[in-house]
Amino acid sequence: MDIAVLGMGRMGRALAARLLEGGHSVAVWNRSKGRTAEIVAAGGREAPSVADAVDGVDVVITMLADDDAVRAVALGELRPSIGDKTIYVDCSTVSPKLSGELAEAFPARFLALPVLGSPLAVRAGQATYLTGGNAGLVDRLTPVLASLSDTVRRYDTEPLALAAKLATNLLLLSQVVALAESFAVGRCGGLTDDQLRELLGGNPLVAGLKNRFEAVLTGSQDGWWTTVLGAKDAGLAIDIARGADVELPVAQIVQPLYAKAAASGLDQADIAAVTELYRDGEPS
Repeated sequence: MDIAVLGMGRMGRALAARLLEGGHSVAVWNRSKGRTAEIVAAGGREAPSVADAVDGVDVVITMLADDDAVRAVALGELRPSIGDKTIYVDCSTVSPKLSGELAEAFPARFLALPVLGSPLAVRAGQATYLTGGNAGLVDRLTPVLASLSDTVRRYDTEPLALAAKLATNLLLLSQVVALAESFAVGRCGGLTDDQLRELLGGNPLVAGLKNRFEAVLTGSQDGWWTTVLGAKDAGLAIDIARGADVELPVAQIVQPLYAKAAASGLDQADIAAVTELYRDGEPS
């Protein structure tokens, strides 16, 4: 299929590369230049504008940072440029409210498709995709989904898919903070990092954090899910619950910690860098 991918962050590039490997024709666009070289080298086409990228394609995919970025692109240049039969798929992590708005703005051709997994998982075809929206559109998208992953979960509406994504993200964000605090307690009690690694490394309670265990222990800042995006996602989860008059005490502690980490100069660091807040004392 002919596909346009709008947004060349880590996840957008991984998606585009995976689609190219699947035999699809891929045009890519990014607001700022300099992020498309590897995709062009792999056979993709860099488009100078959204309108050029989406001209004549079967599917448009957006993978952008937040509600504002998606709204600006989707309701800006994309809406008047997209073809009548083109399917619009948003893979961004945004609010369920915005996803519902996009379904109204692009009637009968919009799907939410948030992704569970890292860029490496996307690139390897091991990510999980959460489809939300019209079942007929999901069926039409089968060649694309088959190229991306064997694991696709269906939800009846776009907001449901986003709620599923944010529920999952909040769990991981909370676990990372809990692990950082466990390490802090151990260090305050005199344990070395080697002792903490031996003590907790094989603990079944942290098995789901295996990809970030060392990063949280050592304070590594390399990664792909930045503290800025972590704070954003926790905030979106809080908003969902508040909309149902439910308070989330843990999330309301976790979200400001990621925001504080971002404000302290770790805005481009992975969420594991939240552990740095505990190096010189308890976060305030």
